[in-house]
Amino acid sequence: MNQTKILLDENEIPTHWYNVMADMPSPPAPPLGPDGKPVSPEMLGAIFPPAILEQEMSAERWIPIPDEIRQILCLWRPSPLYRAHRLEAALGTPARIYYKNEGVSPAGSHKPNTAVAQAYYNREAGIRRLTTETGAGQWGSSIALAGQMFGLEVRVYMVKVSYEQKPFRRSMMETWGAEVLASPTDTTRSGRQILAQDPDSPGSLGIAISEAVEEAASRPDTNYALGSVLNHVVLHQTIIGQEVKKQFEKAGDYPDAVFAPCGGGSNFGGVAFPFLADKAAGREVRLVAVEPTSCPTLTRGHYAYDFGDSVGLTPLMLMYTLGHDFVPPGIHAGGLRYHGDSPLVSQLHKEGLIEAVAVPQIATFDAGVQFARAEGIIPAPESCHAIRACIDEALRCKETGEAKTLFFNLSGHGHFDMSSYDKYFRGELEDYEYPEEAINAALDRLPKVG
Repeated sequence: MNQTKILLDENEIPTHWYNVMADMPSPPAPPLGPDGKPVSPEMLGAIFPPAILEQEMSAERWIPIPDEIRQILCLWRPSPLYRAHRLEAALGTPARIYYKNEGVSPAGSHKPNTAVAQAYYNREAGIRRLTTETGAGQWGSSIALAGQMFGLEVRVYMVKVSYEQKPFRRSMMETWGAEVLASPTDTTRSGRQILAQDPDSPGSLGIAISEAVEEAASRPDTNYALGSVLNHVVLHQTIIGQEVKKQFEKAGDYPDAVFAPCGGGSNFGGVAFPFLADKAAGREVRLVAVEPTSCPTLTRGHYAYDFGDSVGLTPLMLMYTLGHDFVPPGIHAGGLRYHGDSPLVSQLHKEGLIEAVAVPQIATFDAGVQFARAEGIIPAPESCHAIRACIDEALRCKETGEAKTLFFNLSGHGHFDMSSYDKYFRGELEDYEYPEEAINAALDRLPKVG
């Protein structure tokens, strides 16, 4: 019988997070304040605990994972690696396809890997409340879960279009004790500013970040937590890629290409960064970030300093951006609708060490349905992007006869996205390519630095 699952024991959960900064050819550019000067740790200390700030700035290659965090991760980690025998057969490809199922976590995605760590460090610092934003609801669910585990109150600003599209994600957050608000709200200055400009605003991750950061900065008992983009978040996610490498060793195989969906970059970075260490040592492996054509940050954005939020409350980060006031169309991959990207992912893309591709919405659902009918797991729309790119590569192998090893990260299940699948089956989804003139207009509104 062909082996389908490659499993690790709980004692094989990584003991350290891998920090890609130690192996980057050049050091990352610092975040800047409104004056154009590097931000001091004290400025960020208003919304982050000291341990998180240390991780954000650290260039140490390995950072120990506290035992209490590893013990909680044991609830679902190590996550299984699958060989997709049935998908390979359905495609008629000579390629070997593997995927890691991060949908086995209680929240149904990879996001709790960092939520647990962030809640732990905030509790250790004496913080009682957390504010955050969420798009599709995977991150909001994860920090609600982690807040409950560490006795923290959690308030989630959920992008309004997703709040309406995904009511059961809201129910999950409330089950774990979080309060959920549809963003933009009239409870913050940032929200009121957006609503004054557009009373029917569908919201965006940038707007929700503005609201969450504003509240956290205004209360001494409250800190801000976020599910992607910043260095410490990507760091916590490297547990995924480390497990994958051990699992490939057990399988006696190694990927020629690694695919992962990319919105803010934590999922892609968490999977791909541990492989960059191999790449630095001379091993050939393609690392491919996959994003929507409607929010093409890496493939069509500008590499420039920009705010992480819509209103301009965060420091300026050097990253690929579509402009901080970008409001994406209401595509059904809410976790990929962010205007910017992780500065680390952005720099590595700029330096040519990773690749990026953009795929259209209907083709991603085509791939998700094809995968579900072969492998049985219904993937989140975000994950469908990586599946699309992986299937495309497998079909190229079919044409060339190459027996490549392909891997993608299944970042979460789609059980709360069935209304999106319903629209797909009814033919109500549209492909949307973000117009070039809108990207160029956003460039004109980027903050001036230097």
